[in-house]
Amino acid sequence: MKKLTKIVALCLCMMMLFSQVVMADSANEYISLGADLTAKEKATVLDLLDIDNIDDYQVSYVTNEQEHKYLDEYLSSRVIGTRALSSVRVQEGGDGIEVTTHNITYCTAGMYRNALATAGMENAIVTVAGPFNISGTAALVGAMKAYSEMTGKDISQDNLDAANEELVVTGTVAEDIGDEDAEKLMALIKQKVVEEDISSSEDIKRIIEESAKELNVRLSDKDRELIEKLMKKIDSLDLDVNQLKKQAKDIYKKLESMGLTVGKGLWERIRAWLLQLLS
Repeated sequence: MKKLTKIVALCLCMMMLFSQVVMADSANEYISLGADLTAKEKATVLDLLDIDNIDDYQVSYVTNEQEHKYLDEYLSSRVIGTRALSSVRVQEGGDGIEVTTHNITYCTAGMYRNALATAGMENAIVTVAGPFNISGTAALVGAMKAYSEMTGKDISQDNLDAANEELVVTGTVAEDIGDEDAEKLMALIKQKVVEEDISSSEDIKRIIEESAKELNVRLSDKDRELIEKLMKKIDSLDLDVNQLKKQAKDIYKKLESMGLTVGKGLWERIRAWLLQLLS
């Protein structure tokens, strides 16, 4: 009888612990919805985000006005449109930034991971959805808004601005060289700029050319100009290259498999070169 009592007590403790974990998980999930979704579109989006009862979640909204505020500098008003539809579910946890997309035609999961790492997001599971095929560029605003509310961490205007520009620039470059090459190219250039603390136009141009050559891709003059402008902005941010690699690890693992990201700073590279020269 005592043994049975202990077992029952243990089971009750486990049930209480499990319920606390579930409550904690629910408390650490936020949703950002497009403010202009119709009731039918909203139902479609919630289904894609795997949300049964929206009342169980913290919900915020992104307006079309906010879309234009953050994106007008990089996209035409025609592309942004007149309705805010992109919606995002953000869950705290995971190892790095994990992204899944539904009905998003312009931005890939890799583009989101790269840009969200630049914005400062850490260890989150992100699901982006549209009610039908849409570009999804504005979802970045919603993701960062949800992440900020979930963690209590303010995302600086500079980081968010750079992340928005990175998402758009990567998408533009991808139209010429393909999604995967664009993701890898932006990650590689960004790593070098941050690691070597590059700020001059001349050095940034050199890194762009080196990286394009290493990945065997050809860039148009327009793409080069867009990347250079973005990297000047990224250099002004206080970014940790190790965090970039951790948060967008899938992209950086692809680079490492190609021997293109060695994780060494400028002085370490010079030291390695001198040792090789003197040996």
